[in-house]
Amino acid sequence: MNNEQIKKDVQEQFGKNAQNYVTSQSHAKGKDLGKLLEISECKSNMSVLDIATGGGHVANALAPLVKHVTALDLTKEILKAAESFITSNGIKNVSFIEGSADELPFDEAVFDMITCRIAAHHFPEVHSFLKEAYRVLKPGGIFLLIDNVAPEQDDFDHFYNWVEKARDYSHQRAYKKSEWLRMTEEVGFELREMHRFEKDFHFETWCEKMSVSVDKKKELTNIFLKASGEVKKKFLVRDDDSDQIESFQGQSILMKMFKV
Repeated sequence: MNNEQIKKDVQEQFGKNAQNYVTSQSHAKGKDLGKLLEISECKSNMSVLDIATGGGHVANALAPLVKHVTALDLTKEILKAAESFITSNGIKNVSFIEGSADELPFDEAVFDMITCRIAAHHFPEVHSFLKEAYRVLKPGGIFLLIDNVAPEQDDFDHFYNWVEKARDYSHQRAYKKSEWLRMTEEVGFELREMHRFEKDFHFETWCEKMSVSVDKKKELTNIFLKASGEVKKKFLVRDDDSDQIESFQGQSILMKMFKV
């Protein structure tokens, strides 16, 4: 599948589920967002770029602390939903731009800080995204990256990416922690901090967020029920007496990096 088709898939999925991401409690109040704010070193003169802004929660949280936030997203519908959410909070220093993470429409070295939260697993060209983030960040600037990650063991990695792709065809890959470290350092970023978060996925909510069909939900249920004991233990899969999945656990990381 080529990059343009992948981007169209992302636009289709998030276009029809835009409001779900604005109201998502895990996106609005996740521990990772609080930690991002804690370590961000925000200053009132900063210009910030939030790549793949989604529901706009990062932009909304950072805007009162900095001079200006540019919220960029590939999907027009979700960008409008984010704008409605942010402006309803009385925030006026956020601009909204439609654009792709791997082809940022900005000059070199124009932002003091770049953020990207729970989005990169949808990107078809992660290396291009990282190169672009490095290009538009000022020397000494901060890059805060959050994303869901796969376990280091290959079997668990394959299972997690399999179920995410089965739920959401626009999912590309949740990378391992070691892969993120390698890819970001290859581009030139220097890691200063890494934080890991456990993520409890309530099965029904996880499915509803992407509006999966009844048949697809049955398929996902069977994938979990038929998984090996090692996989169920790794992901803390919980099912009830009627063979329905209640929840499972994944993980995400927050990386704080600098452009030297």
